[in-house]
Amino acid sequence: MSASNNTANVAKAANAGSLSPNSSYLLLAIETSCDETSVAVVRDGRNVLSNIISSQIDTHRQFGGVVPEIASRKHVESITIIVEEAIREADISLENIDAVAVTQGPGLIGALLVGVVAAKSLSLALDVPLIGTHHIAGHIYANHLIGDIVYPALALVVSGGHTELVLLEQEGKFRIIGRTRDDAVGEAYDKVARALQFPYPGGPYVDKLAQEATEEVVLPRSWLEPDSYDFSFSGLKSAVLAEINRSRMKGESPDFSALARGFQNSVIDVVTVKAMKAAKEFGVKQMLLCGGVAANKGLRERLASLCGDVGLPLLIPTNKLCTDNAAMIAAAADLKWRRGEFSTLDLKAEPILSLEDWSVGS
Repeated sequence: MSASNNTANVAKAANAGSLSPNSSYLLLAIETSCDETSVAVVRDGRNVLSNIISSQIDTHRQFGGVVPEIASRKHVESITIIVEEAIREADISLENIDAVAVTQGPGLIGALLVGVVAAKSLSLALDVPLIGTHHIAGHIYANHLIGDIVYPALALVVSGGHTELVLLEQEGKFRIIGRTRDDAVGEAYDKVARALQFPYPGGPYVDKLAQEATEEVVLPRSWLEPDSYDFSFSGLKSAVLAEINRSRMKGESPDFSALARGFQNSVIDVVTVKAMKAAKEFGVKQMLLCGGVAANKGLRERLASLCGDVGLPLLIPTNKLCTDNAAMIAAAADLKWRRGEFSTLDLKAEPILSLEDWSVGS
C-alpha cells in the first residue's frame, strides 16, 4: 500500500463512527526495543487496563548482557502470546481497539522490527490508525500515568542506554539540554556490577550493596565544563576497576560494599546536581525522573530530598513503569492521537530515532 493510500486509510479509521482523535478510545501499544516484550491496552492514554511484560533477563544473564539476535528471536516467539494475554486481561476483544502504537525507536534494530511488523499487521487487519512512538518519550510520559505533568518540566532520563536531561517547555515538545558523552548510567552500573562479581543486570545489586555499606571509597566526580549539562561515566567505571586492581596488587581483598557506595554516590551527585542546576536555570515547575535506573532507591531518595528542599514538585513512576513497558508507549502515543498525527504503513524501525524530531507537530 502506498503512503498516500495509507494516510487516507488511517484518517478514515480515526474518524469512523463516533470516534475522533478527541474521543474516548482504546489504544493497544507494543514495546520490543530491547529485551522485554510488552503489550498494553490503555484507555484515553492514562487508564491502564493491562500491561503485560515478558522479560528475557534469565536468557541473557548467562552471556552477561543482551545478545541482540537472541533478543529478536525471543520477541518473535512471544509477541502473539503477549498480545493475546493483554487483550484477555483488559477484558476486551481486538475489535474494540481504536489505534495501535509501537516503539519505532531507538533500540536494537532486530528487536524493534518485530514490534513494528506486529503493529502494522494489527493496524491493517483492524483498519485503525498506527502510531510510531519514541521509546524515551515513553519513559518520560510514564509519569503521566501516575500524575499530571506541569509545564515547563525537566526530565532526568536514566536508563541502560540513555542518560539525558530533557526540557519540556510545553506538552509533547522535547529539547535535550544534556546527554552522556560515553556510558549511560545503567551501562556503567552493569559494568561495575560485573567487576564486583554480580550477575546481569547488576544495577539493583549495586544499589542494595551501596545502601547497606558502612564505609565508602570516595571516587571522582566528572563535572565536565562549568556550563555543561552533559555527563560522562567511563572515567568513574575505570576508577572502580583501578581500586580493585590496587587492592589485589597489595594482596588485599577489595571492599566491594565501600566501592559500591562510592560509585553510587558519585553517580547520584553528578546527575542530581546537574538536574537541579538546570531546573533553576530554565525555571521549570516540575521535575520528572524516568528510565530503568529511576527504580534506584538511592537516586529516588536523593532527588526527592533536593526537590523538597526547594519546593519543586517531583514525579517518579512506579518501579514497574520505570522498566521498559508498553503502557508508557501508550502514554506517549496519546500525544499524537489527540492531534491526529498518525503513521503510515511504510513506518520503519529507527534504532537512532531523534527525540526532538519526534515531538508533536514535527
